[in-house]
Amino acid sequence: MDIKFIRNFSIIAHIDHGKSTLADRMLEVTGTIEKRKMKDQVLDSMELERERGITIKMQPVRMLWHHESLNQNEEQKSYVLNLIDTPGHIDFSYEVSRALKAVEGSILLVDATQGVQAQTLTTLQMARDLGLVIIPVISKIDSPLARIDEVKMEVALLLDIDPDTIMLVSGRTGEGVKDLLSEIIKRIPAPHEHEIISGSGRALVFDFKYDNHRGVIVYVRVIDGEFKKGESLLFAVSSEKFISLEVGTFSPEEEIREKIGTGEIGYIVTGIKKPGIASVGDTITYTKKPLEALPGYMNPKPVVWASVYPESQDDFPNLKQALSRLRLSDSSFSYEEESSGTLGRGYRCGFLGMLHLEIIVERLNREFNLELIVTMPSITYKVMVRNGKEETIYSPHLFPDDGNVIKVLEPWVNVKIITPSVYTSFLMPFLYEHEALIKTTENFGDNRSSIDLEMPLRELMRNFFDDMKSLTSGYASISYEIGDYRPADVVRMDIIVANEAMPAFCRVVSRRRVEDEAKAQVEKLQKIIPRQQFAFKIQAKALGRIISSESVSAYRKDVLMHGSKVVGGGDVSRKKKLLEKQKKGKKRMQSEAKINISHEVFLKMMRSSNDK
Repeated sequence: MDIKFIRNFSIIAHIDHGKSTLADRMLEVTGTIEKRKMKDQVLDSMELERERGITIKMQPVRMLWHHESLNQNEEQKSYVLNLIDTPGHIDFSYEVSRALKAVEGSILLVDATQGVQAQTLTTLQMARDLGLVIIPVISKIDSPLARIDEVKMEVALLLDIDPDTIMLVSGRTGEGVKDLLSEIIKRIPAPHEHEIISGSGRALVFDFKYDNHRGVIVYVRVIDGEFKKGESLLFAVSSEKFISLEVGTFSPEEEIREKIGTGEIGYIVTGIKKPGIASVGDTITYTKKPLEALPGYMNPKPVVWASVYPESQDDFPNLKQALSRLRLSDSSFSYEEESSGTLGRGYRCGFLGMLHLEIIVERLNREFNLELIVTMPSITYKVMVRNGKEETIYSPHLFPDDGNVIKVLEPWVNVKIITPSVYTSFLMPFLYEHEALIKTTENFGDNRSSIDLEMPLRELMRNFFDDMKSLTSGYASISYEIGDYRPADVVRMDIIVANEAMPAFCRVVSRRRVEDEAKAQVEKLQKIIPRQQFAFKIQAKALGRIISSESVSAYRKDVLMHGSKVVGGGDVSRKKKLLEKQKKGKKRMQSEAKINISHEVFLKMMRSSNDK
């Protein structure tokens, strides 16, 4: 393929701005997928993506577009357009950063009904830092709520460009899509061709997946040279050698090709079945004439931590294998083995955010049929204890008792909120409640305000997103980045069920809110935990005492009842004897009982406490 006729690009946008719908229309207009085979969100192949209407995994696809030349002396040419569809949710910004490094340009998609949002600014900055060509596009122009002229001016001011250079499209009707494809060819440059050693090449690994039969399949952007089936290749970083079993491109399914060359995006089947060999950001080169590794990517830093245990310890080997396999399709979460006296052996896992955590837990349950116990999500604390040592605490149940703590440091975040100005007065008390420090507030066009603030990451996880959306009728948007560590006044809060401490429900909370948090958690658990044959208590303990307590009544089962009929015969003393025997049996059951809490209860507690 002549490199002059290749264009590599991605679509970056805030969540729900029509990115997947626009990608659908591009595939339809270019004939990549036949119209009769089209379906909504065609590039979102995971069941969870389709259910939630969001993109979780990036997905490359190759399209052919017959571009009409403006010059009569030039022939009309077919161009290869390589699109990498990216997620829009803030938790998956690492996926976006990897995709952007494999392309020369990006479509900046802005919803005509919503305008520029906080996450739009974050992804735009990523693209600018990499020097990509930006094509501004306004979507959903067919909507009766569209504010095309106002949003045009907003984008023009943001990018400092002429409003007339902004493209208008409708992913639903297809209006403007053909013009946009032609503009991609005009504005985005062809890949740069390097001078390299003859018989060698380099390809950047931007993603990979695992196949039971073919091993690791790496998704690559070829930087130099070309790659074919049967060649002896090398991972530059891990120094692992392999023979390429197959090469190809995405349409969007894998399509075998004779070779993939400079500037192309495709895949290489490695046959490697050992975990830990392939890694995002590694460079594939030739074994005989290896070239220097490409710069690659920065490792993602976990923001949220939670421990995952199998309900049955017999499933521990299955959990270990599942995490290993899952990491081959999502390299942005980390895990390491840990053990708990109560829960047994499990893994402490690091995630990029609360949605990321929930997606991984759901995938473990659906794809590997694992029933799991998931501890309350937490962040990383640095704790100075009385013996003078500094400990890094990832799990709440390992947080020292209040009397043994000298000093605690916690991570803060730098946050940007964009909201209609009318809601600013409602947000201020809310932000104060979440310990936020307001830095600046300024007008952001079309009667909207931009608020820059700092706050503890702990507070961002405390139902912040849901509550903010409720206060602003869903109009506010948010982006954030991790800042520095600062002193924290927090304590450990234990949840006790039937006189047994439940490490999975343990939390680290602000001292000033400990009573409110204790009451809220106990009441939530009381509502969702199944009743038993005996009565029991749910309690919250912190600062060395029980702070909140609720009782769960037993199932009502009278020994004098048999089905729907009262047991007859005998005198009153016989009935009293039966009732006394039942009472003793329930008392013995209550003293010896151990409550098994199901996977659904843990998930409901996690969602009700921290859902975004």
